[in-house]
Amino acid sequence: MSETLTGKVAVVTGAASGIGLAAVEMLLKSGCKVVMVDRDTAALDTLVARLGDNAVPQVTDLLDFDSCNAMVPEILEKVGHIDILYCNAGSYIGGDIWDTDPESIDRMVNLNVNAVMKNINAVIPHMMERKTGDIVVTNSIAGHFPAEWEPVYSASKWAITSFMQGVRRQMIPYGVKVAQVSPGPVISALLADWPEENLRKAKEAGALMDPEEVAEALEFMLTRKRGVTVRDVIIMPTAFERM
Repeated sequence: MSETLTGKVAVVTGAASGIGLAAVEMLLKSGCKVVMVDRDTAALDTLVARLGDNAVPQVTDLLDFDSCNAMVPEILEKVGHIDILYCNAGSYIGGDIWDTDPESIDRMVNLNVNAVMKNINAVIPHMMERKTGDIVVTNSIAGHFPAEWEPVYSASKWAITSFMQGVRRQMIPYGVKVAQVSPGPVISALLADWPEENLRKAKEAGALMDPEEVAEALEFMLTRKRGVTVRDVIIMPTAFERM
């Protein structure tokens, strides 16, 4: 039997586009109030006007130390409690390691790893006190095998796979479910860094997914009964493994 999401309060980072926006739309349709976290104020204003009163804007720059640390307290002031935290924001670096500059590495690791850890660190005491909650991270298939065409990105996702498995075990006694969804290539702004030839081949081969496919996997994970944790869903375009 699946559980309803009606009446729950969800927080989605990277909410203004791609997988984040698809997740927001799914959660709103399922009856949640959704706090949309993004650094793009104008995009949030436009989306909230379209999505209605159950969409709540939260302007946060996850790469800014103070802004990131203030996110959870500011959200709790707005909505009172958090049932679901979906850490979706991330960035991508592909290509050979010798072509990657240190500034880009710092930015990606700070967003893909440090910000995720800090967001989860901030929300866990709240969920532990309430003895309930769901924490889900957008990981990647690259977090499960050594992707030689994107070693920096892959390393960041391997780090989060390890982190989430450890936190999941710590949270079992507190009724807080911890999981990750690991998609293959998804049509989103992250792919702007892909080599043009790789992107063309992927499109022609049907080896890209729509963000809504990831949102549907997230919905499945969040609606399992409290005694069941789907700890990781790997979802990929069928043609991806033949590229």
